[in-house]
Amino acid sequence: DVDDGDTVTDFMAQERERGITIQSAAVTFDWKGYRVNLIDTPGHVDFTLEVERCLRVLDGAVAVFDASAGVEAQTLTVWRQADKHKIPRICFLNKMDKTGASFKYAVESIREKLKAKPLLLQLPLGEGKAFKGVVDVVSKEKLLWNRPSEDGKDFERKPLLETSDAELLKETTEARNDLIEQVADLDDEFADLVLGEFSENFDLLPTEKLQAAIHRVTLAQTAVPVLCGSALKNKGVQPLLDAITMYLPSPEERNYEFLQWYKGELCALAFKVLHDKQRGPLVFMRIYSGMIKPQSAIYNINGNCTERVSRLLLPFADQHIEIPSLTAGNIALTVGLKHTATGDTIASSKSSALAAARRAGREGEKQHRQNNEA
Repeated sequence: DVDDGDTVTDFMAQERERGITIQSAAVTFDWKGYRVNLIDTPGHVDFTLEVERCLRVLDGAVAVFDASAGVEAQTLTVWRQADKHKIPRICFLNKMDKTGASFKYAVESIREKLKAKPLLLQLPLGEGKAFKGVVDVVSKEKLLWNRPSEDGKDFERKPLLETSDAELLKETTEARNDLIEQVADLDDEFADLVLGEFSENFDLLPTEKLQAAIHRVTLAQTAVPVLCGSALKNKGVQPLLDAITMYLPSPEERNYEFLQWYKGELCALAFKVLHDKQRGPLVFMRIYSGMIKPQSAIYNINGNCTERVSRLLLPFADQHIEIPSLTAGNIALTVGLKHTATGDTIASSKSSALAAARRAGREGEKQHRQNNEA
């Protein structure tokens, strides 16, 4: 908890004192059968470089907004960084229980200041002190955090009924129809489906089809799904994690051009180096293809040198778990690399790096020839 000063990813004394993030920290966790590699980056503009080097290796991002302030100056900076690296993202309107929180205002500010198309996947039940849960627009259910349990683990998921919530159901149905129209404008496959069998009645449109279409639109970065909640009371966090696994891309869905040249061999990027008193330099790596194991020799393309990974760790903020191997799509922490710096590309051996360079060269020549012919 930030207020208690015991946040897992803000483990430096300076961060705990001030209640802010200064350096980015990585955490790996599982959620409903998915493995999530999360990097918590700073929000303050003074530490913007940390955001830059982490965004580069991530597949998707969650932009967290203060619901009472909407888009702030720093939000713009981070948003532009994500645009530059072409990162699909989800918006989370936090602090819905804060006095002065306004869902409408925050969504408007996303639309106007960030020039993005917000897709409202949730509506809040109450604002400020009265905030008690959210309505899931896609499945027309309400999620209530009634119980006084402080950690927000227990919540009820109920379908909206004509009898008990007539007014809310009407509002949600309108919001769902708007959402369907918005998505249909942006996704042709979904538009055909809507105009075909469901043109008379949007209510019959299956939830899975709508979710799949929102997923495609998010990947194409033509719109951003918007969710809301309160992280302090852990209200709305579970639906946010579900949305991350449902709408943000998996590593296979991001097509990185350079991967075709490595043909499944190791290709990783060192994106951050930390200095540990006991272990020496700890190198954070994003693995793009292949696999990494401890005690194996790897080749640093930028430094033109071969190094040995003595230990391989799974990052968990300042606690690390030693592991026997790690595959593509993950973030690893390696011990024992002496000459690797931020921004270095890592391959399994010099010959595999040269082979990749030859393939890339051939591809380049082919492109060049085609351009000349054109």
